[in-house]
Amino acid sequence: MDPIREGATGAAVEDIQERLEAQGFEIDARETEEGRFGGSTAQAVAKFRLEHGLTLGTEVDSASWAALVDAGYQMGDRTLYLRLPNFHGNDVLQLQRCLNILGFSCGEPDACYGVYTEAAVKQFQESQGMLADGMAFQDTFDAIERLHHVWTGKPAAGPHPMGGMGFARAAGVLESTQMSITAEDPISRNVAGRIWNLASATSEKSGLDLVDNVASARPDDQLVLVLASSPLSEDSKMSNLSTDDIDSLPQRLRTVCEGSCERPPIVRLELPLGLNYDGTFTTGDAQTFAVMLLDAVCSAFDL
Repeated sequence: MDPIREGATGAAVEDIQERLEAQGFEIDARETEEGRFGGSTAQAVAKFRLEHGLTLGTEVDSASWAALVDAGYQMGDRTLYLRLPNFHGNDVLQLQRCLNILGFSCGEPDACYGVYTEAAVKQFQESQGMLADGMAFQDTFDAIERLHHVWTGKPAAGPHPMGGMGFARAAGVLESTQMSITAEDPISRNVAGRIWNLASATSEKSGLDLVDNVASARPDDQLVLVLASSPLSEDSKMSNLSTDDIDSLPQRLRTVCEGSCERPPIVRLELPLGLNYDGTFTTGDAQTFAVMLLDAVCSAFDL
């Protein structure tokens, strides 16, 4: 396209001004009324280009126009799926951030609907009892919106470049690995119960057992997990792993199990600090942690 610069008028300028104002950039009212590319429009274009990593300038060229269009998309505006060239835009970025928070990893949010995003969409759809085809239609966006209380206002957890391990592989691990899980407090017991429910739903032959305490674990378990939402006491010698970095949790858990002298190994998983109940810990929070932790545990034993 030919660059649109200061002094231009017409429908194209009006479209540019409308898109810039929708992004929060201020333009003089007289310029918008006249559809004129004046000084304030040029200044808004310059700020937009700077914020989106484009070369400095005040004109709208092909690159800045494409970025302006991308920035205007909101999640749900269009159907998203894997294609070449990939879908790219603010709606994809919003989708990636939501899925990452919900525990379905897209990797580093990059506004590009690539293979990791498609895989995360499939996993999310499967968790909701939907057709897991990786195509984000309105029903997928509606399902995400119903979980807005989980992801609204929260930073995206991640990135998780490798994504979840998948339903079939998780089922295989659960059927071949005997583990027990317990918890120290009401919040972590809620999460532990949901982990057990998810494991049971994944496979009727799941080897994961929910027990009251460590002493109730089976002697031939390959692992005993203890969930907690408070820091480990200083005098405790129990193996303790933070779950703040869910990406590295499978490898850290595997390392502890392989190096432990205890049989079965007893590993305490500490939920992120700040979860002490204050009225804001929702069932959605518990479900999100349950999905992420079960995936991490299965990944640790996927040898």
